[in-house]
Amino acid sequence: MNIIPAGPPDDERARLDERARLDECALEPIRTPGSVQPHGALIAVDATTGTIMFASENCGEILGTAAAALLGTDVAELVGAGTAEQFNDVLLDHLADVNPLSVTLGGQRFDVIVHRSGAFVVVEFEPSIVATGYQSAPVIYAAIRRLAMETSVAGLWAAVAHELSQLTQFDRVMVYHFHPDGHGEVVAEEVVAGMEPYLGLHYPASDIPAQARDLYLSKLSRLIVSTAQDGAALLASADSAPATSLDLGLAELRSVSSAHLQFMRNMGQASTLSLSLVHDGQLVGMVTCAHRTPHRVPFLLRQGLEILANQVGLQLGSMRQVQRLTEQMHLRALRVELLAQLDGTTDIAALFDGDLTVLDLIPAAGAAIRLAGTISTVGVVPADGHLASFAKGVLGERGALSIVSDCLGEDHPELALSLPAVAGVIMVPLGTGDDFLAWFRPEVATTITWLGDQRESNRATPLSPRNSFSIWTQSVTGRSAAWQGLESEAGELARDLEGVLLRRAESKLASVAMHDPLTGLPNRRYLMLQLEHALAKHARGEQVALLFIDLDGFKTINDTRGHDAGDAVLVHTAEQILATVRAQDTVCRIGGDEFVVLCEDTTPIEAEVVAGRIVDAIRQPAYAAGNSFSITASVGVAVAGFTFSALELLHEADAAMYRAKALGRDQTSR
Repeated sequence: MNIIPAGPPDDERARLDERARLDECALEPIRTPGSVQPHGALIAVDATTGTIMFASENCGEILGTAAAALLGTDVAELVGAGTAEQFNDVLLDHLADVNPLSVTLGGQRFDVIVHRSGAFVVVEFEPSIVATGYQSAPVIYAAIRRLAMETSVAGLWAAVAHELSQLTQFDRVMVYHFHPDGHGEVVAEEVVAGMEPYLGLHYPASDIPAQARDLYLSKLSRLIVSTAQDGAALLASADSAPATSLDLGLAELRSVSSAHLQFMRNMGQASTLSLSLVHDGQLVGMVTCAHRTPHRVPFLLRQGLEILANQVGLQLGSMRQVQRLTEQMHLRALRVELLAQLDGTTDIAALFDGDLTVLDLIPAAGAAIRLAGTISTVGVVPADGHLASFAKGVLGERGALSIVSDCLGEDHPELALSLPAVAGVIMVPLGTGDDFLAWFRPEVATTITWLGDQRESNRATPLSPRNSFSIWTQSVTGRSAAWQGLESEAGELARDLEGVLLRRAESKLASVAMHDPLTGLPNRRYLMLQLEHALAKHARGEQVALLFIDLDGFKTINDTRGHDAGDAVLVHTAEQILATVRAQDTVCRIGGDEFVVLCEDTTPIEAEVVAGRIVDAIRQPAYAAGNSFSITASVGVAVAGFTFSALELLHEADAAMYRAKALGRDQTSR
């Protein structure tokens, strides 16, 4: 993507800096920070012995017992035997719903959250908050019911922002989703008066790096209570691993990196609560609640909000699935209508100039098809030579004629040289050779409004968070409108066309197998199949007759005038027979100068009349292949009996034909 900012741009530098920030974020030990947020205390207990192996250094301030004094002691000495007993399910590796436990230490009531982390049980202590304004269960249930009434994605986004603003009492609630390249966009917002709105703004992928997104799939909520203090370090007992070995990925108190705290301070945020919107194991969106002063919500409310967010994720997934199915049904109907334009003889290139074209199925500036080396196009497309060069490049680079891009210059710069005016392309193979279907889109210049200037000038260092989050606008060039999954529809159309081509090839082969190449008449194989069908109807009472025709003295024509003349006589004879018989009769050439006429629903007298007309027609002088000639024919007539097979009826007609020859030729016989 070629990004041109409002000021003097250095696009490549900006891309490299963003890549470096993502790489640096990937190295951050976000699951094992070795510290916790200081508003609560954390201990980690050996799951086998119940011995405290890790303790946050603020335990003395929060719990009344110094961390050093806790290390190596039994957890029951801290919380009492009764409370320690409640940990048993977790200690025994059973994930019981015990959270939060209510524990009082030194006159202070705590919400205690317990979870298993490898060989340890992590126990977190959060000072309890008086529940004024946080009637979590009934209020959240009512909010979920209201959200369930929303029927559109945009409506649901907005309703989520409103409901969470009411439930959490944060100054700002933002709902955002991720674009395919990983950057985000604020799609709904609730903000108190006097604060700058962020609705519609975008932010870079490095604001929420990949490992953080992975963590959001397992830990559905994330509360950062205050940006004013660094974390409280974890202390480890003398005989345990370092504190940075303890996985706090599921901990409520997991600390925050200094870079992220600075990021929040630069945004004017003193505290945040983030919620994951997940469907089918994919992060489909996020909600971030932000406050200008430290702001803590109780664990029970956070639990309830996770349930609400889960419902929203499911609802969003269902809405999008319905939308996808509706679009797929529409496209499928279009594809069926498009293919219906092809009858048995219409060339597939007609899909490019008919009432409905491939551009109705997949909107683009132009499209092309290469079939058996011939290129057909519709709309605005590159020249044939450029298309051939591009296809050759795709085949060389990818090993198959398959490519999808809405930014060809960035995704495949070498290939883009072949198509200088094209920004987006879909190409799919057609068959197993070098034929293809392709669609082309031009550049569409757009603007993106960012949450803060992305350039180096707005950072203390290229890898630092942004200093200012004032709106910053960029122009985006070199990119077409997104294909939005239409490549799958292109593949389906290609498969449908391959099926059409295969059926046509099979039909052609079947026709060749069933017809005489010289006269175009059906051959012996076809005759026997039709004769079987006719005899099946004869068994139900329909009369069937068979005429066997043999030319008299045909060998003499071949011997004296050559085989070309003989072939011309055979073609002329076929034409004469076809012109003489009835429309319902079937004429076949079964070999040499032998022809057969199958007469269905025909009495013996009617069959003899047809046979006589054939003899008269063939007797007439004719002119073919530069020669005039006269020839006669002997015709045998056989009528099906109830015990006749197809082969027996053919033999009867053949025998009748020889009787006609024995009687002097140029006549019929039964």
